Amino acid sequence: MSVYEIHFSPTGGTKKVSDIFTKAFASESTYLDLTKREDDFSTYAFQKEDICIVAVPSYGGRVPDAAVSRLRQLKGNGARAVLMVVYGNRAYDDTFAELQDVLEEAGFSCVAGIAAIAEHSIMRQFAAGRPDAQDEKELAGFARELRAKIEAGEASAPVKLPGNQPYRAYGGVPMKPRAGKNCSQCGLCAKECPTGAILPQEPSKTDTDACISCMRCIAVCPREARSVSKALLAAGSMKLKKACSVRRENELFL
Repeated sequence: MSVYEIHFSPTGGTKKVSDIFTKAFASESTYLDLTKREDDFSTYAFQKEDICIVAVPSYGGRVPDAAVSRLRQLKGNGARAVLMVVYGNRAYDDTFAELQDVLEEAGFSCVAGIAAIAEHSIMRQFAAGRPDAQDEKELAGFARELRAKIEAGEASAPVKLPGNQPYRAYGGVPMKPRAGKNCSQCGLCAKECPTGAILPQEPSKTDTDACISCMRCIAVCPREARSVSKALLAAGSMKLKKACSVRRENELFL
């Protein structure tokens, strides 16, 4: 049995959650980064005895389109999938339902799900500092519990996960990062963008149609030269304030 950690984590929050869980689940694992748009994911084929921990962020209650297109290229061949949905303390809506459909279509057998909290990727005051020490303890406990059930043959597919069909409508986020006067044209943002929304020859501009507002360009910029509209950020913060005021807890679905 081989264990694979597969995630889409533009700003690192989903990776933090996935790393905590995976390290507690297995002493060794192979890492697959879905943000790398240049990779040919159709070359990845798994075995029935493998376990794939698949972690994605919830964008407006859905799986990011870039992650969906890359997951569809994988060849599951009956490998067991553990679904991890990471969200910024509002809600995950239909993310599980969509992720399960995508993975089953790709040939995976979905045996468990974990909903986990990480700092919001745009409005970072929500779920700030998470995953924290309490989260780490809970996620590690989930990993040990699931590993024991798998080894005992008690984790079966398909697991019942929350969500609806048709999925929640998602029209994107109006907050698109842009470069300021500190931009040195280094091109790192263009290289790291998961969707190719920033042209290498003109990194100070953003293709707003291709941009998914993942904020990776802001996270990787060495000069902190990229940002989103302060007015839109303030409006978005006010809209989410009530929904994100209560601490959400991690959940395990078996």
